[in-house]
Amino acid sequence: MITDRSAFIRAETRLLPVPHAPEILLHVADEATALWQKTEEELGAIGLPPPFWAFAWAGGQALARYILDHPETVRGRRVLDFASGSGLVAIAARKAGAAAVTACDIDDFAVAAIRINAEANGVDLDILQTDLVGKDRGWDTVLAGDICYEQDLARRVVDWLFALNGRGATVLIGDPGRSYLPKDRLDQVALYEVPVTRTLEDAEIKKTGVWRFRS
Repeated sequence: MITDRSAFIRAETRLLPVPHAPEILLHVADEATALWQKTEEELGAIGLPPPFWAFAWAGGQALARYILDHPETVRGRRVLDFASGSGLVAIAARKAGAAAVTACDIDDFAVAAIRINAEANGVDLDILQTDLVGKDRGWDTVLAGDICYEQDLARRVVDWLFALNGRGATVLIGDPGRSYLPKDRLDQVALYEVPVTRTLEDAEIKKTGVWRFRS
């Protein structure tokens, strides 16, 4: 079992610019790292859940790009990056001038990765390991990348985000066309062609939208 998560992450990843937001560096797995080659069964044997934190997913890349290009969405605001993974979107929000950013994830390794990636980018984040769905801590802006890949999860999270939007929070969702994105409840505010890893996405470029709830 892995006892030093930070050391494991540093050993099994490389610090690289994010393809669609090269202002940000992330510790990621790529074809040159052994982590890339490990199967889910092998990862389970060493006590590692699927390493979602080790990749810059399309939805997160799109959200990061949008925030960096539209800093008014976060500037001076209290921001939540939900299911933060690598911390990419949270880092973008802090770089764009957010007053405070909470990066939330339930995965032990994601929490360690967020901390390492924040350090690599010279930003400070409030890192929280808990399931925040259904809770409201008064965030001004709530960001969620790639959350609609499972039906039950998508329904639960989207209903919560809709409630936050209803009380006045700015809610932005990054999504590359996942099956359970409720487009009938959303308006697209931006569309990007995001470089991704073919092994993960069966494509080298994913058209990825940034969405907000209809008013």
